[in-house]
Amino acid sequence: MSAVPYIPYCGSPPVPGQLAWNTDPVLVAILFGIAAFYALGCRGRETPDRYRQICFFAGWILVVAALVSPLCNLSVALFSARVAQHMLLTLVAAPLIILGRPGEVFSRMIPHRMPVSLPLGDGALQALATLGFAAALWIWHLPGPYDLTLQSDLIYWAMHLTTFGAALLLWHALFERLSCISAALLIGFGTTVQMSLLSALLTLAPRPLFRAHVGTTWPWGLSPGEDQQLGGLIMWVPGGTLFTVIGVLAFGAWLQGVSARADTSTLRKS
Repeated sequence: MSAVPYIPYCGSPPVPGQLAWNTDPVLVAILFGIAAFYALGCRGRETPDRYRQICFFAGWILVVAALVSPLCNLSVALFSARVAQHMLLTLVAAPLIILGRPGEVFSRMIPHRMPVSLPLGDGALQALATLGFAAALWIWHLPGPYDLTLQSDLIYWAMHLTTFGAALLLWHALFERLSCISAALLIGFGTTVQMSLLSALLTLAPRPLFRAHVGTTWPWGLSPGEDQQLGGLIMWVPGGTLFTVIGVLAFGAWLQGVSARADTSTLRKS
């Protein structure tokens, strides 16, 4: 008696014209529960302003799009679609959600809450967030762990929770110390370097790295190698550009500060 083949969480690898939505009732209930919980938390006093609430719900909508829309199903067939899903979650949805200050809102909904603080020194949170995001991104885009996400629902969700959680921490660390030039430099250039290295590895690899996509990319007009290269470029261009801009802006602010201190010193001497 032959074993029933495993079907990945987002469904069987689709072909053009057969993309499917993810209608997992548990996921849908969790996503709508989070939105409802945030909305209830915003009904009291001292809540985030309308702009921040809009940011949160915009980010939430993008999370729903990444996990429920046919992009989820397409990511079973194409590595490039999985990378696009990750970039949507980590580079767009995560910062929007953090701008909505969900931690403050959710904490008000918990009775008799205990104050939580991380025993981290100045800059330690930014360093930890940068390293954590790099670790999550590299681990889940290496051949072994990546292929396992299409063989186990548990590993699939471990990938999403750790990657998205690391992205939330990264953006929280950046926004928490946005006025701190050294923190922005660390996050901006540190993340740019690690994402560029990983992207280059994926784009310039001499052969396909992922066994899971050996036979799933052809219906979409891509060889496994071309699909992998496209995924590397999707990570390289938006990710590298975004964090390079952050780093450049922080470096420019640092130069302005140095120039201002030099001018002040010159005026005092004169």
